Amino acid sequence: MNTLSYKTASANKSTATKEWILIDADGQTLGRLASKIAMLIRGKHKPNFTPHVDCGDNVVVVNAEKINLTGKKWTDKTYIRHTGYPGGQRSLTASEMFEKDPTRLLEKAVKGMLPKNILGSALFRNLYVYAGTEHKHDAQNPKTINLNDLK
Repeated sequence: MNTLSYKTASANKSTATKEWILIDADGQTLGRLASKIAMLIRGKHKPNFTPHVDCGDNVVVVNAEKINLTGKKWTDKTYIRHTGYPGGQRSLTASEMFEKDPTRLLEKAVKGMLPKNILGSALFRNLYVYAGTEHKHDAQNPKTINLNDLK
């Protein structure tokens, strides 16, 4: 019996092939877009996915200001934070957060779908969100993909 055919290929930092991907968020729904972005950043779409290694891609998202939320989420969805002091709980609705910074909605959604550990922090640094169509990653030649082709 040939035991070499049963070897599991485990990715590491040197064997991981990281690509640059460009995604247009125009007209996309927030949660569905965020889950596909998290999958790309994590590397779950690759055949050599390894859970404890950063083997995902770098994702550039443009047109974050044209994102959609379904139902009454613009007024009912709240983002809660705490200052650390007694009585320091603060909250913002989705529309208030969107007015301050349109990119923060997508960033928070994707960050919540990544692991809550050091690896998740490292993976989150592979996400670049821009409100308009301009981005500063032209030198990396990001590949534009259609999100409907992903599972």
